[in-house]
Formats: sequence, structure tokens, C-alpha cells
Amino acid sequence: MIARLFIAVTLAASAPALAADAPPPAAQANRFAATLVPAERFEIGAVQVERHGKGGRPLILIPGLASGSWVWQGTARQFLGEHTVYIVTLPGFDGRAPVSGKQMEAAQRALAQLIDTRKLVKPVLVGHSLGGVLALSLAAQRPQAIGGVVSIDGLPVFPGAEDLSPRQREQMAQQMARRMAPADQRAFAAQQQDYMRGTGVVDMARADELARLSARSDPGAVLQYMAETFAMDLRPALPKITAPVLLIAPYFEADASQHELSAETKKAYYAALIEAAPKAEVVTVAPARHFAMIDQPEQVNDAIRRFLKTL
Repeated sequence: MIARLFIAVTLAASAPALAADAPPPAAQANRFAATLVPAERFEIGAVQVERHGKGGRPLILIPGLASGSWVWQGTARQFLGEHTVYIVTLPGFDGRAPVSGKQMEAAQRALAQLIDTRKLVKPVLVGHSLGGVLALSLAAQRPQAIGGVVSIDGLPVFPGAEDLSPRQREQMAQQMARRMAPADQRAFAAQQQDYMRGTGVVDMARADELARLSARSDPGAVLQYMAETFAMDLRPALPKITAPVLLIAPYFEADASQHELSAETKKAYYAALIEAAPKAEVVTVAPARHFAMIDQPEQVNDAIRRFLKTL
């Protein structure tokens, strides 16, 4: 039942809005826009990288769907004093042009290239949502190169799709992409606002500000990333991960109680999906929706800090 619930909620929250419902452009400053000045900004493969701080174990922060470096501003501020922090922006997101071919594969190659060219020793990958999926995938592909993985609401298989066959997941991914395709950029902006208000964060003012930032992404690339992620199942590869894994599960009772879903039930569900990873732990953050680092930055940063101390 819980699997069906997750997929139903996701589809409902992601349904396209009418163009007429799109919010008007905002002239005021956006408090979540990227304001940290990086020590260095450069391109690696298909991604843009911003480096902050120096020394310590390297951290690579990977945003989720339609997000840019702005989503990690608070996290970077907390850790740049003790770590070298690399924030990546994936192609197709936050005003960057998409790449041809498979988006996820291009992102994985770029992350591997970042580690190799900068000679990063056992970096910790911190990913949100789709970024968490990329982190888990790279840790399975290159287990000796990764020191740890923190995934914020990014699972090895799309919740609700774990019992589907690969062909069924692929077919459903294409159906989802067709259903969600916005008519134009204005409709995409409305879609992002609906998503942020329904699933993204608890506070509606924050939701609207974040939606204005995520609307800067390319709609076609967003759909392609979604379809590719939905079709993936990393569970068979999880035993290859030798690094510790921390999975952060956000929980918001006002949403979950409608479906009689407790924090313990959700945590157990996440633990079941990640259990094949040899050193995996699940931590609940509440009250928080999908962007847990926006809703509960202190809880998320504390969880990351505790995890880093165990490495």
C-alpha cells in the first residue's frame, strides 16, 4: 500500500498546471538565490562546479531536479570552514543548456571526471533527490573512490516502482513524461509552483521563491531526467557500495496523516529500499517535505556533521 501511495502522491503533485495559473514575475530579491562567492568556478564535462573553502575531506554537493547551486547555499556555509566544498550544477538546470543523449549518464561521467582531475581523495557525495540517486550510482560504480554518501530523499528506485519490471518502469516513465509536458515556459513555471507548494516545502512563501528559481531550468531536460530516474533500479548494485551511506527521510505529518503513514512506517520503507547497501543508515527529519535542507537546515546539517565524524 505504501508503494502505491508514494507513486500516486508524486503523480498528483507533478501534474501540469494551466499556463493561466502561472505566477507573475517577481521583482523583489529572492532570499534563496545563490549569494556565496566561490573561490573558483569551472566546467567539468557537462557540469558547472563551484569550489568553496579548502582543506578537510572534500564534499561534493549535487542538487536535485531543476535545482542549481542555490539549493546548497546554507549547507555550504556550514561546512566550508572545515571542508573543501564543490557544488555542481547539472546540464539543463538553472539556466544551463541540456546535453544530447542520456542526461544521467552525462552527469555521472562529469562527477567521475571531477574526482579524477582534482585528485579528490575519498570525497563524500551529498545529493538531494535526483542528486542522491547520482551519488548512490557513482558510489556503486566506483566504490574505492568514494568515502561516503548522504542522500536526502533520493532512493535507489523510484518509490512506488520497486515491484515493477524494467519494461514496466520504462513504459510508465514515458507516460509520466507525456502527462507532465508543459505547453511552454509559463506553464512550466506554474507547474514548478504547484510542485513546491504541494510537495517541495512546508512554507508557501518559501515555495513560491524556490519555484521561481527552479523555473529557470529547461522543461525538456527536467522531463528527461525524471523519465531516466524513474526507469532506474539501483538496488542490485547497492552491495557494491563499500562506503557508509546516510539516507535522510523527510516527514511531514500533515501530509502523511491523510494516508495513515507514520514517521516510523516511512523510515522502515526507506530502510527496506536501501538495505542492500552494506553500511546504510536512515535518519528522519521532521517536520519537512522533499527539500528537507530548506525546511529543517539545522537538523540536516547536524545529521551530515554526525555522519562525517564517523568516517
